Order: sequence, then C-alpha cells, then structure tokens
Amino acid sequence: MIKYNSSKIEKKWQKYWEAKKFYAVKDKATKKENLYFLVEFPYPSGDLHIGHWYAFSVPDIAVRYWRMKGKNVMYPIGFDAFGLPAENAAIKNNLQPEDWTRKNIAYMTKQLKSMGAAFDWSRAVSTMDLDYYKWTQWIFLQFYKKGLAYRAKTFVNWCPKDKTVLANEQVINGCCDRCGTEVVQKEMFQWMYKITDYADKLIDDLEKVDWPKVTKTAQRNWIGRSRGAEIHFLLPNSTETIKVFTTRADTLYGATYIVLAPEHSLITKLTKDQYLDSVSRYLETTKKKSELERLGLEKDPPSHKATEGQGKTGVFTGAYAVNPINNEKIPIWVADYVIGWYGTGAVMAVPAHDERDFEFAKKFKLPMKQVIKELSNMGTSNVPSEHSVSGDSAYEGDGVLVDSREFTGFKSEDAREEIVEKLAKKGLAERKTNYKLHDWVLSRQRYWGTPIPMINCPKCGYKPVPEKDLPVKLPKLDDYKPSTDGRSPLAKAKEWLKVKCPNCGGKAERETDTMDTFVDSSWYFLRYADPHNKKAFADSDKMKNWLPVDLYVGGAEHNTMHLLYSRFFTKAMYDLGLLEFNEPFVVRRNHGIILGPDNQKMSKSRGNVINPDDLVKKYGADAVRMYLAFMGPYEQGGPWNPGGIIGISRFMERVRNLLNRIVKLADTWSKNYREDTSVNNIKSKKESLRFYESAEGNIDLSNIFHKTIKKVSEDIEKLSFNTAVSALMILLNSIQEETTDISPGGFKVTHTKTRGISKPQLETFLRLLAPFVPHLTEELWMNTLGNKKSIHLEKWPEYDPKLIVEETIKLVVQVNGKARDVIEVMAGLDETAAREVALGSENIKKHIAGTEIKKIIFVKNRLINFII
Repeated sequence: MIKYNSSKIEKKWQKYWEAKKFYAVKDKATKKENLYFLVEFPYPSGDLHIGHWYAFSVPDIAVRYWRMKGKNVMYPIGFDAFGLPAENAAIKNNLQPEDWTRKNIAYMTKQLKSMGAAFDWSRAVSTMDLDYYKWTQWIFLQFYKKGLAYRAKTFVNWCPKDKTVLANEQVINGCCDRCGTEVVQKEMFQWMYKITDYADKLIDDLEKVDWPKVTKTAQRNWIGRSRGAEIHFLLPNSTETIKVFTTRADTLYGATYIVLAPEHSLITKLTKDQYLDSVSRYLETTKKKSELERLGLEKDPPSHKATEGQGKTGVFTGAYAVNPINNEKIPIWVADYVIGWYGTGAVMAVPAHDERDFEFAKKFKLPMKQVIKELSNMGTSNVPSEHSVSGDSAYEGDGVLVDSREFTGFKSEDAREEIVEKLAKKGLAERKTNYKLHDWVLSRQRYWGTPIPMINCPKCGYKPVPEKDLPVKLPKLDDYKPSTDGRSPLAKAKEWLKVKCPNCGGKAERETDTMDTFVDSSWYFLRYADPHNKKAFADSDKMKNWLPVDLYVGGAEHNTMHLLYSRFFTKAMYDLGLLEFNEPFVVRRNHGIILGPDNQKMSKSRGNVINPDDLVKKYGADAVRMYLAFMGPYEQGGPWNPGGIIGISRFMERVRNLLNRIVKLADTWSKNYREDTSVNNIKSKKESLRFYESAEGNIDLSNIFHKTIKKVSEDIEKLSFNTAVSALMILLNSIQEETTDISPGGFKVTHTKTRGISKPQLETFLRLLAPFVPHLTEELWMNTLGNKKSIHLEKWPEYDPKLIVEETIKLVVQVNGKARDVIEVMAGLDETAAREVALGSENIKKHIAGTEIKKIIFVKNRLINFII
C-alpha cells in the first residue's frame, strides 16, 4: 500500500483551495444567510505555538460545519501588530519595529495557512497599516468631539526601564510583565477615554448577550457598581468633613476608625507634627505598589513590598474624626488597601463586619464593635449592650442590629434606609452610586503605536488634527528607544513634531504619545466587514450584512480588558450614529489553555513547550487539528499527551485503509463482472455492485449512522468537539471491528473485520469527518472515490429521526444511588413499567429486602433509583 504523505497531500489541497478562492466569502444581501465567526487575531510574535493552533484550528471545525450546512460563513484573520513587545524585540535585535513585525507576519501567515483553516485571507487586516490606523485615529476624533476622549492628570503604573505607562494587568507582583522592573506610581497628564460614562450600560446590557457566566461576572466585578450613601464624618474644630461612601450604613454604629487612601488630599493637612515623618515614609513606600497589589488581587504578592510587616499595612495620622451617628471620636489612619479614585478615597472601618478592616484592626490592635447579629443567632434573651468579636473573621452578612441605639432590633435592609434618612435631614448624608471602573488611560510613551491625532498649541491648547489630514503617519526614527525624560520617542522626530495650529495657524507641536494597543483591537471586528474601504472605517450596508458578530471564540484572559473595551467602543459608536447595534458579540465562548505534558504552563525554562511545526512535519496538520479537538472539553483545555496524537494518527490510517480496501474491492467486482461470463459470478458481482452503489447501503448500519449524524451535528454546534470525535470513532468501530490476539511467536496480531458498506454510506462518513480532517477527506473524496466537486462544497448529512430511536436500552437500576443491576428493556418504558421490571430483578430484591422504599427517581431510558 502506498504510504500517505501528509505533507505533500496537505500542501496540494491548500494550494487548490487558495487557487479556487474557496474561503473568500462573498457579501450577501441579508444577514440571515451570513454567519460571522470570529477568533481573536494574534500578536505577531514571530512563531505560532500550540496555543495558537488550539485557538484557530479547532473553531475551524465549526466554521466548516456551518458552511456545509449552507451558511455564508466569514472566518477572517489579521494581526494585532502594534505594541511594546515588538518594540522591545526590535531594540534587542537592532531592527526597526516595522521590519521586525512585517517579517513575523509573513512567517506566521505561512504557518497559519498550514493549518488548513478556512480563513478568508482577502479580508486580512493589520493594525500597523496606514489604511487601518487612519480609522483608529478617526474614531478617536469622533470620541473627542463628544467629550469621550480627554486629557487630564492621573496616577499611573510607570515602568522606569520601559519608560511607559502600564495597565494594571501588565503589572505582575509589582513588576513590569515585560522586563521585570519594579513599577512605581506616577502622576502624569494622560489621554483617556471616558468609559465610566457607560458603566451602567456595560453592566445592564450583559443580560442581552449569550456569554459565559464567568465572563459576565468578571465584567460586573471589574465595573464594580455599588449603590449606597455618602456619609460625612466631622473633623473637630474644622468646617471640613471626610466624605465616606458605604453600602452598609447599617454598620455605622460599629465604625471604630477611618482609613484614608494615600492619595487623599486631606492627609498632609490632618496629620499631626509628630506623625509627619512616618506618614511621609509610608506614602513613598505606597508609590512602589501596583493597584492590584494594594487591592490584594495578585496571586503571589512579593513579601518585600509589605514594609510594615506582612498583611495589611498602614500608619496613624494622630488625627480624629467624629462619627455623625453617635458623635464618637475615632482615629484616622492611612492605608494602601484604600484606593484614591474609588468612592471618596476614604472608608469607615467596621472591623466586626468587614474582613479587610478586621485584618487591619487585628494587626494594629484597634477596637472592634459588633453591631449586626445573624437572624439565626438571635434568641429570646436580652441582647447585651456590648458585643466582643472573637474568632478569625468578621461577620459580613445582613442580620439584626444590636447596640445601635434607636435602631437596635432593626433588620439590616430597613436600618440602611432609616440611618441614611436621619443623616440626610442633617445634611450629613446623601444617596449615591459608585463604581470601581475608572477611565481608560490610553496614552503610551513609546514609539511603536498609533499616533494620537492631537496638536498642542501654546495659545489655543490641544486641538484635534483636521480629518482631511488623517492619517497622522508614524514617522521613521533611527533612534526610537525610550527617552530618559519620560517623553515618547516621537518627540525626537523634529520635522514631524513641528506643525501649525489648526485653530490659529501659529507654531505648535504634535502629541507625541501613542495609543494603547487595546484601542486598535477594540474595533478590528468592524473592519473585517469592509477591509479595503478608503472612504470609511466600513460601509454601513456591509456592516448590516455581517454585524454584530454571531460567535466570538477567545481566551478567558480577555474577559475584562479587550472584551470590555470592545463593548465600550461599540456602545459609544452606536450613540454617535456610526453603528446600528450596541453589543459587538452576540455569543462569546472561551477556550481553555494547553498545558505541557507535565501539566504545567508551557515555558521554555521548563522545557515543556510543544512545537506545532514539528508535529505537522511528523503527523500532518489533520492529526494535530483532530487531536486538539479530541483532547478534552474545549473550554477547559488540558495537558498535552504525546500518546494521544499517535492514537488519532492511527484512527486516520484506519479510515484510509477502509476506503482504499472497499474501493479496490468494488473495482475488482466491476472488473470480474465484465470479464467473467459464468452465470454464478455474474449474479454475485452484480449484487455486490448494486449494494455498493445503493443509497440504502447496509441497513444494519443505518441506525448508528443516523445517530452519529445527530450527535456530531449537535456537538459541533455546542463546540463540544471532543465528544463529536468520540462519536466518529464509535462509528468507525461499528463499520470496521478490530480484534487483537497473540501469535505463537508472542507477537500482537490485529485482525480487521469490515461490515458491508455502500459508497453513499462511505461518503456520508467522509462528510462527517470533513470539518475535522479537511485534507484527508478531500484526498479520499476526490482521488479515492473519484468525485469531481470538493467535499467542502457538499451538503452536511441529515438524519432521519425515525432511525435513531433505540428499540431496546440498558436500564441502570440503583439502590440509594449505587448501581445494583443493569436490565435490557424496551426503549420508552414509563416509570410504572420500569418499576415492575426492576423490582422483579433478583439482585434488587436482595438489596431492598426488609426495607421501605421512600422515594423513586426515574430518568426515562437511563435509570431508576430506589431510595430506601
């Protein structure tokens, strides 16, 4: 038998598909015919890893399925080309960022095409291309006109080595995720997007989309909407107050100290002289901590950061405030677990009813006062006036108030309303809604990014670049390394820098900051609808045909930033009249992560990285695709099993052998029928050929075929690829039974027994396989079976519901949840009949003798469980 050369055959069909423009999707008139299937475009790092294959080749199974189901599927691809990693790599290799990036894109394009995925390369975009970032700049200007883009001073994460601002997620254990340098907090003027204007819509509209619960929860937590009250704590001998936002006004009687964020404007004014040094030192220490570290959200915060000892840190100011509800004086502390931009930058600490406050109070030996008791703990006896807090945690739930004067005995929800109402009448409280979300800092002090289209005039201030002058082209720079003064390297482009003010015509300078790369990726899915448009970011009719995106598959690491920013862009553009929809992705599904064979995250230092190019060379792209689909639930991922792909390769070999054997046999029948004129042979070969060519085929196989069609179809639509592959394996085993025994010489011998199967049944089998192994099935379909049209242009098989009904099923019989018998019964048996059959079993009689059946759990066609 001729050896299957996967490399040669896969390249042949890839060239064929490309030449025929199979996947260059046409724009259709109606959205109903179209299906927009999107995966996250890659960053051009220079080499595809196995995670890229998992992200792109496995969803391609669903893309091919929907094409065969008659949908006009768009499956685009592109490159998220700007950003800090490219710039740093170019510096390291003494190259221009553009040259380094374009070289990587060319190589990765070749790798991506080796997958055999149905990407529409005619729609490819790259965020570094002028025709793309012109529209990134244009969208910025539209946001600016509506007050959604602005420049202001704010605290940022600053990397001293990379000399640029970092997002919170780019700070790992207090250090830059790229270079490992310790990050500091720095106050700077930055360009920002006013995403906070959309906080409520970003939360409320999550109800409209079909997204994973974990993604919706992450976004709600990130936005952090809290409805409560702002309460004024008085300062002795002063007209000023400390305003505190709280959702738990019912705990106000339990407030035993105030905590100010290190950024709070009143700290220097309040701090007593003898405490100034310690407070100043603490404020300096805090500047070295990232926001995530301060909030305690880092997985492994570095121990050296907690200079005041392990756990919560803080310092006393020597000052006191007055609790407005009971006029008690309480101390004022400064602690970095309070963030300046959230709420008012001050919290009332109730250690008995807040875990963070509890930890802080325990460490610094501050008083704790219990003012809420759980309803279940309330007895009929009189409640003591003082309640001590014991144990290792605070009680944070609702309950009944104790030791709260006239509010004692109130339920928490009622007390919140009444206490705020009482203070509001005195002008000491007002109802308010707060958010953790703050505006998106988009300025970056680096070269390799989209220039911000603004001009700074000494007389007129910042003015937008006229739209007719877009794009503001990124200039070539010999020295594009970060500047020591913190300004963007673009400040070195003197000729590019100097311009006329569009307002007064006087001398002015361009903005030298570039945009955060998340800006580029916040609208790329729109451009795919019309990637070559020179007059608009996309034609409205074409967007109407394709958008919003029907299904978006990507990594859970983008739950908050990319997905949130894309939703913000879509909503803002909708309000500007630029879009006709306000949610970008109807359905979102997250894929898992491929771990190394050692069950650890892949990394070069661990030596557990799997190179897909090596696998393709050895086994072929089809085997890699199918194994990735088979290795486990797609949303979970899992460890790479070197033996698993061998099993898939063996499965594919069996498919090839099955087709070749049967086709060869049919050719023999045909030849003998023509050459052998004996009556017996003519009758035998004629019947064999009639069976081979019949649509009905092997009646005994019809049931399993139709069940498999149903199972594979439903699984692909749910992205349950692993169980779909399993169903195909079961089908092959039904067609071709393998048995193994040991020869007299001690060798393992495999015997194959193939059931009779017709050509139409073989073709159905190949069509079911086609989305998973597109090259192999194309080869068998066109070359082995001799079909003239590509298998990928064929219709997906349909199943007959009448042929998937089981005549008999295996009924599992349980006693108290433990399987005690399995009985073969007629399918569709109802509970009464199932009970009679089960109770007639000798095994069951033995296990329930002398007991009382209290309950019966019955699952039709599956199990019956007797609870005794």
